[in-house]
Amino acid sequence: MNSNLKPSDAVAVVGAIDPDATAASTVTTGWVSMADWGAVLAVVMAGTLGASATLDAKIEQATDGSGTGAKDISGKAITQLTQAGTDSDKQALINVFAEDLDVNNGFTHVRLSMTVATATSDAGAVLLGFYPRMGAASASDAATVDEIV
Repeated sequence: MNSNLKPSDAVAVVGAIDPDATAASTVTTGWVSMADWGAVLAVVMAGTLGASATLDAKIEQATDGSGTGAKDISGKAITQLTQAGTDSDKQALINVFAEDLDVNNGFTHVRLSMTVATATSDAGAVLLGFYPRMGAASASDAATVDEIV
């Protein structure tokens, strides 16, 4: 372990879905360029799920930062969390490497998409960037990161 390297130098918050009571809908992070990262990790957090609610999450890819040609990345979706399945207050992780993108067709960006269905539920998510291509990861933190201690 290199005690001169802070954990925040190795990983950055590159997107977030604020933890909140989310009505039945789909919410997403912004698009993140994989040119800056070797991998991203989505951390999906279910709080109290509403009556009969479900929570789905997946990683999508696009050819640019505005979402052109957006499509799912095969195999990069969680198993649905359900209130009936006692999945309240649980987490799910999705690992994505740069090579998981359809690079042959020009896909360069990713985002996390989270869908709450049936009933308002507490949920949130963080998209973390790993293996920065240049410099400290923390230099590329999302604008919503308020402080690093």
